[in-house]
Amino acid sequence: MPATDYQGSTSSLSNFGRSLLSIRREQVHSMDSPHGATSQEQELESFQKHVAERFHDLLDGNGNDLLSLPWIRKLLDAFVTCHEEFRVILFNNKASLNKPPMDRYVNEFFERSVKALDVCNAIRDGIEQIRQWQKQLEIVLCALDNQRSFGEGQFRRAKKALIDLAIGMLDEKESNATLAQRNRSFGRNTAQRDQRSLCHFRSLSWSVSRSWSAARQLQAIGNNLAAPRATEVAATGGLVNAVFTMNYVLLFVMWALVAAIPCQDRGLQTHFYVTRQYLWAVPILSLHEKILEESRKRDRRNSCGLMKEIHEIEKWARNMNELTDSLQFPLTEEKEVEVKQRVEELGVVYEAIKDGLDPLERQVREVFHRIVRSRTEGLDGIGRANQHV
Repeated sequence: MPATDYQGSTSSLSNFGRSLLSIRREQVHSMDSPHGATSQEQELESFQKHVAERFHDLLDGNGNDLLSLPWIRKLLDAFVTCHEEFRVILFNNKASLNKPPMDRYVNEFFERSVKALDVCNAIRDGIEQIRQWQKQLEIVLCALDNQRSFGEGQFRRAKKALIDLAIGMLDEKESNATLAQRNRSFGRNTAQRDQRSLCHFRSLSWSVSRSWSAARQLQAIGNNLAAPRATEVAATGGLVNAVFTMNYVLLFVMWALVAAIPCQDRGLQTHFYVTRQYLWAVPILSLHEKILEESRKRDRRNSCGLMKEIHEIEKWARNMNELTDSLQFPLTEEKEVEVKQRVEELGVVYEAIKDGLDPLERQVREVFHRIVRSRTEGLDGIGRANQHV
């Protein structure tokens, strides 16, 4: 993502951070102090509870909403809230960040965060890919919607768009190199019709290298991610638990994004294991299992993304192709009714994508910006603390 995007958002993010910081301090000081708990202990306990609540909300919602655009946006909202609260914790404990074992845990978190930035860029590529499919759906709607009667010319136009859609949605598992080349070829063909569109598409296509792998990146984020030992928890007053929690939230959110949205070399093999002593462990592990169950369904195994709306496009395209292959002109009244029903179904899916993709992309940008800002602030805080040692 361009640096100018980040710079433009710094002021608003900074104001939000300061307001949240003041709110969190008021919360900590207003809480009853059980068994003489310190403000730090209350703050850390509150963080664990808030993370658990956020993911319980994602788990307890309408089961049919899992991996839908609204659900993914809710997931990113949960990440932003948890990440901001975690940033406040680091800010309140800057003096401890350069002391072992906190220095190692915090630096490892920042390294994982850098790897997550690549995932954010790949997800933006996937969102742009979905937009290309949206254009084909729009052609079908323009050809067939609000028609008193249907002619062969309208169906030829719709059929061509359906073929282009099917080509665009081919499973990238067959060959990453072939997929990358197909995307670039599609861009060049588009250039003959719209040069400006080509420039935009190319800029997104190159946000990650051709050899980049989402599966390997997730593996790198989760590598050596283990709960801190009791001695480390005691030595840091529980701070390492907050870092471990945020590491796990980061890993799960990036994994869920890769599961839902098309990206290069998708893979869901990342292992999730955490003891249930953490309040958030049950909802996160349950969500992980539900998403895996979805990926194992027969009609989802070869999908280019588990996002609910992608599945609806795939189902609709299959049904529509079967219908158009069976049509004979002039259409019978029964067939016209069936076509109109299919077009209505398409309209619902199209509107969901049209309304949801732009807000989703803005949220992915925001996640990217917050990770960058938090890492910059954290490393700066560690550097200042080292200068005063």
